[in-house]
Amino acid sequence: LLESPYLPLLNKPLAGMYPPGSTFKMVVAMAAIEAGIEPSQRVHCPGHYSLGSHDFHCWKRGGHGAMNMHDAIKYSCDVYFYDVARRIGINAIAEMSRKCGLGQTYNFEVPGEKAGLVPTPEWKRAARGEVWHQGETVIAGIGQGYLLTTPLQLAVMTARIANGGYAVMPHITRAIGGELLPVHVAKPIGVSEKALRVAQNGMIGVTNEPGGTAYRHRIPDPGMELAGKTGTAQVRRISRAERATGVIRNEDLEWRQRDHALYVAYAPVHEPRYAISVVVEHGGSGSAAAAPIARDIM
Repeated sequence: LLESPYLPLLNKPLAGMYPPGSTFKMVVAMAAIEAGIEPSQRVHCPGHYSLGSHDFHCWKRGGHGAMNMHDAIKYSCDVYFYDVARRIGINAIAEMSRKCGLGQTYNFEVPGEKAGLVPTPEWKRAARGEVWHQGETVIAGIGQGYLLTTPLQLAVMTARIANGGYAVMPHITRAIGGELLPVHVAKPIGVSEKALRVAQNGMIGVTNEPGGTAYRHRIPDPGMELAGKTGTAQVRRISRAERATGVIRNEDLEWRQRDHALYVAYAPVHEPRYAISVVVEHGGSGSAAAAPIARDIM
């Protein structure tokens, strides 16, 4: 068990650390609005984003065309978030990440929590003795790079978006004997209603509007609709030569090199009661592997 590559003895919801991938895009969107970017502003996605001599690719090779913020969340356009992340900077992204509960532990009743990592230029200088590069901000915009989160943190992030911006904390509600435990009063995280509404509506679009990346995994029952966001996190670097000849499909790679599949959601849409995050280690696509699990649990 100790030598297994699947790490079965690790409490992964609390201590498994994964790049959040596109489930992080709501955080970047809210940081952008707080920085003064209007959600109606459009960014053209030709399938790649150029910075200096480097191209950062969108998951949709042919591009998405002109995207506003709602559509960029709904269709999970990488180029839109590359551009927005570069414009607002890593510190604005890091500040919003912490407001949403990332990069920290919660004093949860079950031991073993990991804090994950919300990177900043100061962190990189102290930890690695290196300066921060603008390209690292660009990839942070789609939840990649140094950024690391736990499944518990992603559920907390989702809950704070769903509940209107209150710092709800994970908490076991009953002791072993069955008695209810006291619950803390959640305080506002300091995010505008405008930013929260854009994040919420974007997640609703992902699951309930045709073309959304999780539309086929929606809950159609009236009053039980969920709002979600898919994510696919790369664990390997794709070379320029591989892109030229065709990116190797996940199913053709060894297990350790396949993308992680992620999905976060809350429901019901209009009166949220439940938040969920699903991470399928090296599961491939978030829409194909993680979203059906979250929908079934909900």
